[in-house]
Amino acid sequence: MMMDIKVLILLFILSFSGNAFGQINVEKEFEFAAQQYQGMLDSHPDLTQFPQSTNPDGSPGNRTSDWWCSGFFGGSLWYIYEFTKDPKWKDAADLWTMAVEKEQNNTGTHDLGFMLYCPFGNGYRLTRNEIYKQTLLTGAKSLATRFDPKVGLIKSWDMFLDKYRYPVIIDNMMNLEFLFWAAKESGNKEFYNICVNHADNTLKNHFRADNSSYHVICYGPSGEVIAKKTRQGAADESAWARGQAWGLYGYTVMYRETKDIKYLTQAHKIASFILNNPNLPADKVPYWDFSKPGEERDASAAAIAASALLELCQYSPKEQKRYYISMATKMLESLSSPAYKAKLGENNHFILMHSTGHKPAKSEVNVPLVYADYYYLEALLRYRKLEHISMSY
Repeated sequence: MMMDIKVLILLFILSFSGNAFGQINVEKEFEFAAQQYQGMLDSHPDLTQFPQSTNPDGSPGNRTSDWWCSGFFGGSLWYIYEFTKDPKWKDAADLWTMAVEKEQNNTGTHDLGFMLYCPFGNGYRLTRNEIYKQTLLTGAKSLATRFDPKVGLIKSWDMFLDKYRYPVIIDNMMNLEFLFWAAKESGNKEFYNICVNHADNTLKNHFRADNSSYHVICYGPSGEVIAKKTRQGAADESAWARGQAWGLYGYTVMYRETKDIKYLTQAHKIASFILNNPNLPADKVPYWDFSKPGEERDASAAAIAASALLELCQYSPKEQKRYYISMATKMLESLSSPAYKAKLGENNHFILMHSTGHKPAKSEVNVPLVYADYYYLEALLRYRKLEHISMSY
């Protein structure tokens, strides 16, 4: 596959710079994050009210534990603990992780990866707390109930999308990492098989010729595609920015867990669509939909994509690796700048500004979003790890 001329020019420049990394001070960014999130903890004493965003009147926009984003705050606290090693963050992370515990039995949502794996998965990785492990294994069983073998995919919403009864959204790729973990920890191969079936059918049906993704594919009872739609994008045929980032992240994970080259190929194709898109701004923070240049940005899409690229680069040839690192670095530099990073004590104590949740519904437009912070912190940790690995750049 021939590289885009802009990519070649960038690689030429990097060949003289000798370093694909920019000037991100990870320690400084985590110091700021810790200060902001201390304010978040102080202003959220109620463990049933999870930080989510900012309301139109400027007040904190909180949600309950059954909302799909309930695990991101606890997950971010674990990332702050991972960086600082300060026990106070471990204690705070445990509190907000256990606040989501009851959702392990929730079979009414496909989002248990976000809700459980982000807090409990990171918590178990860092502490080996058996309570976290058992909660995760129960949650994986709950998530698996949403897989219909006749359709071959995990059902996303129980609500109908128009008249369609089996909608599957590209976001659902993000829950497969949870099931891969459960397959390894439990020895239950069925979890693994669900991931492969879901990813294969998504690969077959969700992507267009230009490697952009539909948001929603609606299936019939035998797995036949009956509609290709959007809910959060600008139009059925447009490329909703966060959806493209979900796909990039999801297929990168699929390659990590299976080593099947078709998933790596797909991740590269999605990365190319995002990074070479003529409507991607110079600061690499996408507009909320690639078909809407000049409208609101989505910092969450940039944070997710940056984190994904910093993993994808590890499975890529040297020159492509350098390119992915440089693009992820540019995204993180932008997000860490005053254009997107809040001032201390402001923004309802969220780290990032200017995300877009659901513009067609006029919901969470140009506001902070808890998952933007989560993937930003994850990307910073991945950046630091790569920065300190001895590589011949």
